Amino acid sequence: MPATAEAPAWARTLLFHKPYGVLSQFSPEPGSAWQCLASFIPVPDVYAAGRLDADSEGLLLLTGDGRLQQRLTDPGRGHWRRYWVQVEGEISGDPGALARLEAGVPVQGRHTLPARARVLHPAELAAAAIPERDPPIRQRRSIPTSWLQLELREGRNRQVRRMSAAVGYPTLRLLRVAIDLMDGQPPLSLEGLAPGSWRDVTPAERIRLERLKRDSPGRGGRAGGGKSGQTGGGG
Repeated sequence: MPATAEAPAWARTLLFHKPYGVLSQFSPEPGSAWQCLASFIPVPDVYAAGRLDADSEGLLLLTGDGRLQQRLTDPGRGHWRRYWVQVEGEISGDPGALARLEAGVPVQGRHTLPARARVLHPAELAAAAIPERDPPIRQRRSIPTSWLQLELREGRNRQVRRMSAAVGYPTLRLLRVAIDLMDGQPPLSLEGLAPGSWRDVTPAERIRLERLKRDSPGRGGRAGGGKSGQTGGGG
């Protein structure tokens, strides 16, 4: 339908399951072996609202709506972002480590904000049917691995990895599985998206995002280029 005063154009917004080894931007980095979004998403004029590091996986939201992008990445209005983290060591037997993650740990000279942390049980992992990473993680036979769910409201550089290392459990694999829009409804999630696949937001999700955007202070602007300095990451 052509845009009219009664029916303004909706900038396209997508959900993408970013695989390992892909930058959260459409242009490749000179000299880098990492792929970029252009290898997967043939949609013009959309940019990542937040980012995931190339060695992280999971949910990435892309939009051509600058105001929505600004709202989702505004550090003063942080949305809970849910990560599933495979760590080296058996963290389920160390409740003190989980408590430290929740309270905040020193990262690069300042404490992280309070977080939510819990151990993921094998039944949850089996039900989620997480595909194997390509390439697989490096794993030492003498050291077990375990999974936790970590939820953050900030997105500092490599924050999840720095937090898990600070409590003695280095991150081996990291997936962002959900982004909470803070509207009392289920978060946007990876459900139904295989690694490397994407979809447009549904009509219901679009309505929720429009409400979120109207709640945003300021006028916003054109979406940026998805460069690595964006906020809203954490992975």
